[in-house]
Amino acid sequence: MNDGRLKILFVGDASSCHRTLARGLQELGHETVVASNGGYWLNTGRDIDMRRRFSGKLGGLDLWMRLRLGLMKRMRGFDVVTIATQSYVELRPVRQRVLFDFLKSNNRSIFNTALGTDPNYVATCLDPDGPLKYNEFKIFGEDSPYLKAKPWICREWLADDMCALDRHIYSSVDGAVSVLYENDLALRRTLPPEKIAYSGIPIDTDALQPVELPERPEKIRLFLGRYRNRQLEKGTDVMEHAARAVVDRYPGKAELVIVENRPYDEYLGLLRSAHVVLDQLYSYTPATNALQAMAYGLNTVSGGAPEFYDFIGEKELRPVIHVEPDYESVFRALEHTVLNPRELRPRGLMGREFVVRHNDYRLVARRTAAFWTERLRLKEEAGSSTKLFTKNTP
Repeated sequence: MNDGRLKILFVGDASSCHRTLARGLQELGHETVVASNGGYWLNTGRDIDMRRRFSGKLGGLDLWMRLRLGLMKRMRGFDVVTIATQSYVELRPVRQRVLFDFLKSNNRSIFNTALGTDPNYVATCLDPDGPLKYNEFKIFGEDSPYLKAKPWICREWLADDMCALDRHIYSSVDGAVSVLYENDLALRRTLPPEKIAYSGIPIDTDALQPVELPERPEKIRLFLGRYRNRQLEKGTDVMEHAARAVVDRYPGKAELVIVENRPYDEYLGLLRSAHVVLDQLYSYTPATNALQAMAYGLNTVSGGAPEFYDFIGEKELRPVIHVEPDYESVFRALEHTVLNPRELRPRGLMGREFVVRHNDYRLVARRTAAFWTERLRLKEEAGSSTKLFTKNTP
């Protein structure tokens, strides 16, 4: 670190969160490297490619050999390393632990970016007395459609080897940064408050210039972008059902566009054509897809719960069309939107203002860098005190 400038390694990514944050940090004068698999078909930008080039065990062996024979040599000497939750690399837990320990031993500090699922998050979701009353696994105490379809999924996340790795990571990191309200709640089950910071999801608001919505569109374009294999997890199956019902009832007032599994840059281009973006159902907060739509000045149907706005200290702006986790709530929200087209433009302008205020990638970069820098300072002060004590001990 020179004059406050950090050399940062991101390992793993999701929905280009780390890549976008890296660009924001670069604009602040920091040096960044992103190592990831590119998010499969999203094909997001990266400097070190950690894709599994083959399926099955051969793909894992190939990736492990590439790491051991070359890639790991490029992952040393950084001021900060941050991993993308426990799924930062597609390897078995025993090999993930080896890579994690290498990163910790060969760099000044290591952090966790809480941006996805891990055993601690799953345990938070399943806790009947926990703060999340609905999520992808449980809805007001009942199994969600996702959990009913895949009853083994929580057992896999909470298997002994997964939980052991989870405990090892959280007991070893110098801190963790949450990007969503739900992730922050989960972190507080396992880390002390001083080791946790909330950053928000970074959004490149310069690249996503707002679309000028018509004051009264003749036909509202509902837009559903989804991952083909994650419909039950995200609740987009319910959203599609409700959207089709609304379009069937008001065929002259609304239409539905569905896109699946598109590369990241292509998807953003398609998103611009929408008026209303259907995001996800089981969330308290708007995530990347919703925030990108809002940056464009579009309307979004997603999580916008009061708990989220209170958490980020937002007292004025309420741009998200918030829905409860059921079909009727989505149908009513979409029907109201279709029948009140004049609300679209002002809500879109409010959404753009919200993202600039809370999620601009430079703002998120400053928050994150400040937290890392403070944790580094405290770590090195503690290390100096330990050395001094040892030296002066008879």
